[in-house]
Amino acid sequence: MAENTRNQVLELLRRGVSTVNELAAALELTDNAVRSHLAALERQGFVQQSGEVPGVRRPHATYALTSAGEALFPKAYGPVLIRLLDVLGDRLPRAKVEALLREAGRSLGGDLAKGQRRTGLRDRAEGAVQFLKDLGGLADVEERDGRVFIRGYSCPLASIVASHPEACHFAEELLSALLGEPVKEQCEKGESPRCCFEVLPPAG
Repeated sequence: MAENTRNQVLELLRRGVSTVNELAAALELTDNAVRSHLAALERQGFVQQSGEVPGVRRPHATYALTSAGEALFPKAYGPVLIRLLDVLGDRLPRAKVEALLREAGRSLGGDLAKGQRRTGLRDRAEGAVQFLKDLGGLADVEERDGRVFIRGYSCPLASIVASHPEACHFAEELLSALLGEPVKEQCEKGESPRCCFEVLPPAG
């Protein structure tokens, strides 16, 4: 019952920010019951306070979905990207498609890296892993024999990689730009893709 109500809260917040009173009225619950559900969703990282609106006696806090909360809802990214890559593959040589994917990865990674404080490699790798998690993936940083790897267990591009393994080049360039270091893709491709990227030492 509680899970069903929390799903309803998430659905309402997907439409826009709301106050406790607005959610309570829509769900026909008490304010305290709604606060309890919001607190649970905040602990899970799906909801956050986003601001305040004026009230009769005092301001009321507004709530909104986090990126993790938004990621709970299915998206059509996979089919759209697969069809886009199909069309590009029909019109362009394979090498050109791969070059475009690499360019897109470098561009996105460069934008994300702008203004970031330069930290140690481990911290930068952890930041890159967090970004992969924000995209819906799951990855860890591994250090083995003095080498650093970013190893994924749930690929955010899994629905694409099976038919378009060249999509891994996008992630390779993205991570390289985020880390400021060269990265080599060593992914396991197939029905259940597993990401693996080795952070290479600088040339020379």
